[in-house]
Amino acid sequence: MVKTEVSGDTMEKLTELELATWRLFIKTHALIIEKIEQNLASEKKVPLTSYDVLIALFEAPDKRLRMHELGNKVVLSRSGLTRLVDRLEKQGLLVRERSDADRRGAYAKLTREGKRELLRAWPIYAKGIQEHFISAMGLEEMQSLYRVLQNMKVRLE
Repeated sequence: MVKTEVSGDTMEKLTELELATWRLFIKTHALIIEKIEQNLASEKKVPLTSYDVLIALFEAPDKRLRMHELGNKVVLSRSGLTRLVDRLEKQGLLVRERSDADRRGAYAKLTREGKRELLRAWPIYAKGIQEHFISAMGLEEMQSLYRVLQNMKVRLE
């Protein structure tokens, strides 16, 4: 067992395997994301954070989401999302629309150019997923990993 101490307080004990597995998960995730980011950059496509926003809008009804809904679908802070949406709007990839029902609310809506950029980036992104993630597993391993991640997600929601 590994005993972790912070400020003199003993925290939850983890086994070597538990801690090593957690660290390996975090490091591997970061490496895969970095590789996919490099692939997108080398092909001069939108960065992965922009892609995440564009795909969330693409999959949404009417290709638009309220800003707080968009925030729930991407992994960014509120201020980070606002800055990113500002940049994407300047690039013409989305527009902001005021809500008719609630003047305080705003929507982000995918533009035709945003859809084009999303579709241009997809083949590079898909290739990265295949090359850096899928290819490391057989079907049974993938099904097992899917079940584990699904169980974690359900427990966290």
